[in-house]
Amino acid sequence: MTDVPPSASATAGESRVWNHHPNLPIPTSPVFAWPPRPGEALRWLAGYWLAISMTALEFFLAWAVWTWLQPAPGTMATFGLGWIGQIWLRNLVLMTLVAGGLHIWLYTFSAQGKALNFDARALARDNGTYSFRDQVLDNMFWTLASGVTVWTLFEVLYFWATANGWAPGLTFARNPVWFVLWFPLIPIWSSLHFYWIHRALHWPPLYRIAHALHHRNINIGPWTGISTHPVEHLLYFSSVAIHFVVASHPAHFLFHIYIQALNPAASHSGFDGLLVRDRKRVELGDFFHQLHHRNFECNYGTAEMPWDRWFGSLHNGTQAATQRTRERKRRMHGS
Repeated sequence: MTDVPPSASATAGESRVWNHHPNLPIPTSPVFAWPPRPGEALRWLAGYWLAISMTALEFFLAWAVWTWLQPAPGTMATFGLGWIGQIWLRNLVLMTLVAGGLHIWLYTFSAQGKALNFDARALARDNGTYSFRDQVLDNMFWTLASGVTVWTLFEVLYFWATANGWAPGLTFARNPVWFVLWFPLIPIWSSLHFYWIHRALHWPPLYRIAHALHHRNINIGPWTGISTHPVEHLLYFSSVAIHFVVASHPAHFLFHIYIQALNPAASHSGFDGLLVRDRKRVELGDFFHQLHHRNFECNYGTAEMPWDRWFGSLHNGTQAATQRTRERKRRMHGS
């Protein structure tokens, strides 16, 4: 199944909606294409891992934290405020550096102006929709107070379980093939889990209880990424529960949870990339997900994996896709 190329007028019509967007229609991953396209799949994966991207940075961050910033395993065998507080503070600093750093550079300093900015509108202020009547303060509160806390909860439970021998371990020496394969498989699992959790969160009762808080943000910024309700945080971070039953190394777990926690700050940044000397040096925002915030009932997953294409919820950035999404919303909600 492939996307039908839109007419030039359809693409041009959608272009008027945005300050910037990538080439349309948005491509989806060829990794699971049929018939297989191995050359394209390898180029896609190489771009995903070898480019300067959040995924690559999180890979190195996981190893650095495990090597130099991890509490002693013996300490973590019993719950204690000391090591739990250390992990919570570490996560608070990481989130503040990533989301806060991107916000300061892109919005406070406006270091690249509106270049590569998908939606040129300012983030909301003096708006009663948000806690504190301010979108950024609202997003910071839910990210730090709930997001970092739930993230830390899963991390503490995992390291406590491994310290007591209750979570299956893995070393490179014992199984080098599985050890290496885990790293490219983690984003695939994360994407699949996110797709189905996200679809569930759009079920009206669960949407009203939890996910509506995140969808206050139609225009998005770095602090929007995991600015969600605690119920949603529990569901979202449950992706890492797989490490409690499938053998892995702590570096795998840290890499996985950093994808869950830190990737959204970049994917919600509102900018296609980070410019240095007028060249895009770092991949940032995810236009695929930006379309979800604008149109709601589409693009529940990620562009890296074709779940939305397979399950009929794809918006590829064209006017035709916008019309299909509107019709789908009317069918779903009876309006």
